[in-house]
Amino acid sequence: MGSNALGARPQRSPRRRLAVAAVTASTALSLLTASGAAHGLTDHQSEAATISRGAVEAEHAGFTGTGYVDYDNAFGGYVEYSVTAARAGTHALVFRYANGSDTDRPLALTVDGARAGVVPFPGTGGWATWRDVTAPVRLRAGVNRVRATATTAAGGPNADRLVVDDTDTEPPTPPRDLRATDRSETSVSLAWGAAADDVGVVGYDVYQHGQLMTSVPGTTLSATVTGLRPDTAYDWTVFARDAAPNVSQASNNVVVRTDAPPPDDEPPTAPGGLRPAGKSPTSVSLAWEAATDNVGVTGYVVHRDGVQVGTTDGPSTTVTGLSAGTGYRFAVRARDAAGNLSPFSDEVILAPGGTAPPGEPRPGAVTTLREGTDVPWGLAFLPDGTALVSERERFTLYRLAPDGTRTDVGRVPGAQGTNGEGGVLGVELSPAFATDRHVFIYHTTSSGNQVVRARLIGETLTGWTTILSGLPKNRYHNGGRLRFSPDGRYLFVSTGDAQNGSYGQNLDTNAGKILRIHPDGSIPADNPFPGKAIWSYGHRNVQGLDFDSQGRLWATEFGNNSLDELNLITRGGNYGWPGCEGTQGYCEGSIPPKRMWPTTAGGPSGLAIVNDHLFVGTTVGKRLYRLRIEGSELVEEAVYLQGEYGRLRTVEVDPEGDLWVTTTWDLDEEVGNDRVLHVDLEYPGS
Repeated sequence: MGSNALGARPQRSPRRRLAVAAVTASTALSLLTASGAAHGLTDHQSEAATISRGAVEAEHAGFTGTGYVDYDNAFGGYVEYSVTAARAGTHALVFRYANGSDTDRPLALTVDGARAGVVPFPGTGGWATWRDVTAPVRLRAGVNRVRATATTAAGGPNADRLVVDDTDTEPPTPPRDLRATDRSETSVSLAWGAAADDVGVVGYDVYQHGQLMTSVPGTTLSATVTGLRPDTAYDWTVFARDAAPNVSQASNNVVVRTDAPPPDDEPPTAPGGLRPAGKSPTSVSLAWEAATDNVGVTGYVVHRDGVQVGTTDGPSTTVTGLSAGTGYRFAVRARDAAGNLSPFSDEVILAPGGTAPPGEPRPGAVTTLREGTDVPWGLAFLPDGTALVSERERFTLYRLAPDGTRTDVGRVPGAQGTNGEGGVLGVELSPAFATDRHVFIYHTTSSGNQVVRARLIGETLTGWTTILSGLPKNRYHNGGRLRFSPDGRYLFVSTGDAQNGSYGQNLDTNAGKILRIHPDGSIPADNPFPGKAIWSYGHRNVQGLDFDSQGRLWATEFGNNSLDELNLITRGGNYGWPGCEGTQGYCEGSIPPKRMWPTTAGGPSGLAIVNDHLFVGTTVGKRLYRLRIEGSELVEEAVYLQGEYGRLRTVEVDPEGDLWVTTTWDLDEEVGNDRVLHVDLEYPGS
C-alpha cells in the first residue's frame, strides 16, 4: 500500500524553477519530429511543451524525461502539447501525473481552441506517486494543439508527460436495412447493407436478443443461423467490427418467427440420472441427464410429491420455499415443441437443509486443528467432513480431518510463487463431487494465474486440466478465491489487478475482475459482456466470495491506502477502482460498498455467510468481523478474535455449522508456522 501522508502542494520559490515559464510549440514539434513518432504511441514530455502559469521542476522522484511541470496554485494555468496525428478520429490521450493532495485537480482539454472535455485528476497518495488518466479525444490529421488548463484555484497536478495512442478508436457506422431473406423451422437467413468505417470493416456479428449467434467477414453481407426452435419469434440485430476492434452501434432490429413444424406426436425420452446438486435450509437443487426427442426437447417439467412445481429450459433447477428437515419426492419430465411429455424420470427423495442450524450464529470456543502449515489459503470441505487445504508457498494440497490428521494429496504442477501473494490459492469442490470427483484450484504459473481442475481419486489428485488461463500476475494483487453459484452451474473467480490499477476499468483483461465461467471453463452466453468471462469490474484485489440465502454474491476487497470494501456484487457492475477507493476519489458511475473499514483495521480476505450473517477474516486488522444482512444493507457489526491469532486469511463453514479459519504469517513471524483453527458457532434459540 502507498503512503497515507496526503497534503497540499507546497508553494514554490521562483528561484527553484529549472526553466522559463513558456517553451514554444515549435520546439516541442521539432522534438517530436526528431523522434520519428508520427503514429502509434507517441510520447510528449510536459517539460518540452508550451507552459503558462507553471514551471518545470525535478523535486519529486519518479518522473520520466528531464522533469515535470508544476502548475501554479491558480485557475487558468496550462500545458499545451503539439500532437501530430497520422489520421483523423478519436485518439486515447494518456496523461501521467502526480497529485499528493486529497483534492481533485481537474483539467479542461481543448484541441486547437475547441473544447474537448474536462478530465479529473484525483489524489495519487503522494507527489512522488505517479498514475495515468486516459481521455478519448478527437484529433484531426496533422498537427493538433492540445491544451490542458487548470479549472480550480488549486491549479493542476504535477504533469509528467502525455502519451498519444494513435490506434483506431472510431467504430464503424451501424449496418443498414437489416432484413430476413428466408426462414425454415430451424433457421433464419438475414441480409443487410454495408457499414462504413474510417479504416475498414473486417466483420459482422449477428445477435439474437443480445446473444451472439454467428459472425461473418466484412465482405459478406448475409448470414444464416441454424439450430433454432420451430414456431418461435427471434429478435435479430447486426453489429459491424473494424480491425482495432471497434464495434458499431446496433443495426435496426427485425423479428422473425420460424416456420411451424409438421404434426409431432412422438414424446421425448425420460430424463435420466436425476440427482441432488445442492441444498439450503429452504431449497433443493436438482440435476439430470438431458432427454432426447425426434425434433428437439424444449424444456422440462419438475414435480414435487406428484404436483408440478416448475419448469426449466435445461437439465437442472432449484426448488425453493421448502421446510428444513422435511423429505420431498421429486421427479422430472421432458417436453418438446408440440407439447408432448416424456415418461417420468426416476424419483429421488431429498430434504432441504444447510450446514448450520437456524438462528443467530455466535462464535464460541476456538481450537487449533493444525499448526506448522504454510499459508493455508484455500479450504473446501469433502462429503465426509474432512477438508482440502492448499499451502500457498509449498504448492501442495492436503486433506485435514477434524481431529487434525493431515494426509497429503498432491502438488500442483507448474505452480510458482511471487515472493508475495502468488502461489496455490483458492480451492473449490464441484457441486457434483460425489459423482465427478472434481476439485478446482486457482494458482500462479510462470506466465500468469490460472484455474485448473483435477480429480481426487482415493488420496491422490490426478487428471490435471487447465480451464482458465492468461490471468495477469504480479508480486501482489493476484486475487484467487473460487466459489460455485448456489445452483452449481457457474464458477465465480476473483482476480487482482496485478498491481496495474488501470486493469480495473479495462474490459479487455480479466485482471481486477470477478469472473463467471462454466465448470469446463467456457463462457456463459448470458454474461454481461458478450464473449467475456467478466461478471463485474473495477476491483483492486478481491479475496473473499460467498452467496447469501437469496443467491446474491458478496465480495471482500483490499483497498489501497485508505478504505477496504465489502461489496454486494451485481451483474456487470463497476466498483470504481482505480479512480474510486471506498467512496473517495472519482466515483461517478460506480457502485458504493455496503461496508468500509480503514485499511489499518481491515485487510479483508476470507468471507463465509451463515444464516445471512457475514463472517470476514482480516489480515491487517487481525480480527473476525460479523455483520447481519438486512435487505440489501449490513447491520449489527461485531468483532471477534481481535489480535488473538494474528492475521486471519480464510473463513469457511464446515458440515456441522462451525467455522474453520486459517492464519497467515506476518513479517515478524516464522514462515510456515501458520494454523488452521476451529471456531464453534453457537445458535441460541435453535
